[in-house]
Amino acid sequence: MTAANAVPVAQLTQLLGTKDSAQVKLVGKATEVCQAKGCWMTIAIADGKQMRVRFKDYGFFVPKDISGKTVVINGWAHREIVPVNDLRHYATDAGKSEKEVAAITKPEQQLNFEADGVLVMEKSL
Repeated sequence: MTAANAVPVAQLTQLLGTKDSAQVKLVGKATEVCQAKGCWMTIAIADGKQMRVRFKDYGFFVPKDISGKTVVINGWAHREIVPVNDLRHYATDAGKSEKEVAAITKPEQQLNFEADGVLVMEKSL
């Protein structure tokens, strides 16, 4: 996979428009990574919000130390309602305190991504 034709993640909401999902290649900055296995990461999208990136069929993981690095992701962006149990699981994986995990009481509508490829860049594009 290469960075060719990757669109800045800040343009994702424009690309989606009113659609629920779209196949895209995006470039952005990894902000958080699952510290258990590297089985998900988040990317800053806009207005302080994060997009969770999971990996197709649980088929690969990313290094746990890539927070702050530029990444290129290829796959499907989609809107979904994330249940409380999943939100709590992600919070636990991210190393949040028991109090922070317990404070999660409502499902959230989120923009998420299922990646079939990830490229960690040595330098920003």
